[in-house]
Amino acid sequence: MTLAFDPATLTLPCAHYIGGAYVPGAEGIAVSLPSTGMAVGAVPVADAGTVDRAVQVARDALASSGWAGCTPRDRLKALHRWADLIEAEASTLAGLEAICSSRPYAHALTGDVTVTAEQIRFFAEFADKEGGSLAPTNDSSFGYIDDAPYGVIGAITPWNFPISMAGWKLGPALAAGNAVVLKPSEMTPYSTIYMAELAVRAGIPAGLINVVIGDGPITGNAITGHGGIDKVSFTGSTRAGAAIMENIARTGIKPMTLELGGKSPMVVFADADLDLAVDCLDRGITPNAGQFCVAGSRIIVAREIADELAARLAERFRAYRPADTFAADPGFCPIISDRQLQRIDSIVEASAKQGSEILCGGDQFDHPGSFYQPTLIAGVDAANPAVTEEIFGPVATFQTFETDEEAMQLAEHPTYGLCAGLFTRDLSRALRLSRKLEAGTVWINRYGRSRDHILPTGGWKASGLGKDLGREAYHANRRTKSVLIDL
Repeated sequence: MTLAFDPATLTLPCAHYIGGAYVPGAEGIAVSLPSTGMAVGAVPVADAGTVDRAVQVARDALASSGWAGCTPRDRLKALHRWADLIEAEASTLAGLEAICSSRPYAHALTGDVTVTAEQIRFFAEFADKEGGSLAPTNDSSFGYIDDAPYGVIGAITPWNFPISMAGWKLGPALAAGNAVVLKPSEMTPYSTIYMAELAVRAGIPAGLINVVIGDGPITGNAITGHGGIDKVSFTGSTRAGAAIMENIARTGIKPMTLELGGKSPMVVFADADLDLAVDCLDRGITPNAGQFCVAGSRIIVAREIADELAARLAERFRAYRPADTFAADPGFCPIISDRQLQRIDSIVEASAKQGSEILCGGDQFDHPGSFYQPTLIAGVDAANPAVTEEIFGPVATFQTFETDEEAMQLAEHPTYGLCAGLFTRDLSRALRLSRKLEAGTVWINRYGRSRDHILPTGGWKASGLGKDLGREAYHANRRTKSVLIDL
């Protein structure tokens, strides 16, 4: 097999990164490569004392560097240098991303790393272009709305797109003048740690980015409950988001941004471009083996085109084959862990026991590592676990409708409201129904985010609070103050 990258050349940063230096700790969590199951190393767990040290370093760095009060364009220039260095170190970053995540090296190199650099450049541009505003007052007073950074942001990122999610948190927080204490997933920490080192090499003051490794119950709780953390930003499961809200409420009130789970519908009407729809339905659930929060896991199709569309989609699904993470020709992505693979399989089995029909897939690939077949399930109702549960795998349900009203009823989910897709040539229908969908993002005749980061993302219902990306993400990292002066 031809390899695109030799993982043996990597030096894994198995330590916390605090104040511009690597801080070792007792190894506590094993890290493995999902496509083979091979152990690649172990990482420490930051206890409350380590988190406290990182928070204090962040506060000291803000005070000594003048980052929050410097000329905003200086922040912009530093962030651009960081983005340049990320691109220059793309091969190493992609290797560190792939060695423990579900991301094939080739995808990380051409996609994830590049997108992260673009995200940082995008947010850098807000530093010297966004500010306070004047308020309309009478002639005897002068009012304005001032804004300022929060101080220290506590950020927690998931395992599915480690470097990109770090960019979501670090880019707007730093552009807005904050310092960050960030906990990446303990399963996928390496690229985030190296990214923090690159920031210091690019001239961002040491201590503004601090990376602490650990799990949720110990390290995550220490961050979200720390009195020196001024705001929390989290991307992950709804269950974990609820635990974070509880911990914040128990230890002190502070603002938070939560980008949580989804169970997003993709609704295809009879007048849709079927070639386009099939492409989008495929891309809505199979990338990264369905391990992304906006996955279009509920396919809802007009009855008159359902048989053709199901057959074409099942043919696509059956064609996927797994491959080594570092293969020159990347294949279908692995599931992050055997534990997660078993969870996916148990939900599919439970769905079948309730009378659903497995149109394709429904089992592991016969291949080393944690790989699960793309799966399409028909004959489900609203109570079926494949419909109710966020599976976080390459599993989609298939339902049919006869009227627009029935389509909207099927599209509604009692718990989640992250994203939705509509496929129709009728613009009036698209606009009318997009207003009815209770979702933070609606895509029409496409599915998924583009590389244009201007549109914010965030969910309704239990899919989250606040927004990532877009102008909203920058402003979410600054707090406002109203000032009124009598003249």
